[in-house]
Amino acid sequence: MLADTFNVSPLVNCLKIPDLKKRLMVTAALILVYRIGCYLPTPGIDGVALAEFFNRISKTQGGTLFGIINMFSGGAMERLTIFALGIMPYISSSIIMQLLTAVIPALEKIAKQGKAGHEKINQFTRFGTVALSIVQSFFIALWLEDPARFEGLKIVLNPGLGFRFFTTGTIFIMWLGEQIQERGIGNGISLIITAGIVSRIWPALHQLILLISPTNIAHRQIQPVTLVIMAFFLVAVIFAVILITQGQRKIPVQYARRIVGRKIFGGQSTYIPLKVDTSGVIAIIFAQSIILFPATMASFIPNPKFQALAQGLIRGQVLYTLIYALLIIFFCYFYTAIVFNPLDLFRV
Repeated sequence: MLADTFNVSPLVNCLKIPDLKKRLMVTAALILVYRIGCYLPTPGIDGVALAEFFNRISKTQGGTLFGIINMFSGGAMERLTIFALGIMPYISSSIIMQLLTAVIPALEKIAKQGKAGHEKINQFTRFGTVALSIVQSFFIALWLEDPARFEGLKIVLNPGLGFRFFTTGTIFIMWLGEQIQERGIGNGISLIITAGIVSRIWPALHQLILLISPTNIAHRQIQPVTLVIMAFFLVAVIFAVILITQGQRKIPVQYARRIVGRKIFGGQSTYIPLKVDTSGVIAIIFAQSIILFPATMASFIPNPKFQALAQGLIRGQVLYTLIYALLIIFFCYFYTAIVFNPLDLFRV
């Protein structure tokens, strides 16, 4: 009976279906291409100086927007590879288009035109991705070319116009996501984001091992008891997030009966599933981007007063936690009000 259980497992069934097996292989191959690109360095970069720079900002400012980009790009920003910007410009463009669709009647009309309207919105999102990538890559590269900002570190060995536009990597990642959506198992952009985040697990585990296993027990930075407590809270938080993400409130709906001739139609009961957390992770992305903005600007602006202000918003402090929580709550309500209109449920 145990063998029968394994024979009917979803994984085995997926490999038995030719079309689904082909889609899984295509998806795996495209994700592999994405991960290889995350290790191809941009020409003219001093990797040692770049690593030292990221090490400095992670210690002195408690993380910046570069940390978020680095996480979503699977470490590509930290190595400044050809995929340094990752998929973040596409995410930003998608969010902007969703907000604009809700507030601009012309875009809202296009979005309601079915498949054709959806393709037009996607095309606008692609154009927005290209524009954001050009702007971000140009100014980040221009900033990295100035060694005076990094206390003598010369990160860019060959500065110039050719280095300042590494936008092509983001456009190629967007294309990979669309290919996974069409030829793979779907959710291409989400899978690319997941692959980038999951790739950071192994470096994190290696760092954790170094922290809990020094030769001198007295100088061990993380004690075994602390590690067990952290693991417990990790599982508990993941469980709570899944419950909230999958949670729904079912609004009952009763359809009126209709009599046509001698037959009675309708009279059925159903429900409208409303998600408990409509905004999902979007509210967290917005909140984290805003709260890390002062620390990021402090690295651009060598002003002692501004940098002192940014130091007050370091992760772990009470002010940081309070503002972060309030921003998440605000964007949960704001994003839900933008993308969800109750009147649309009752329009005929």
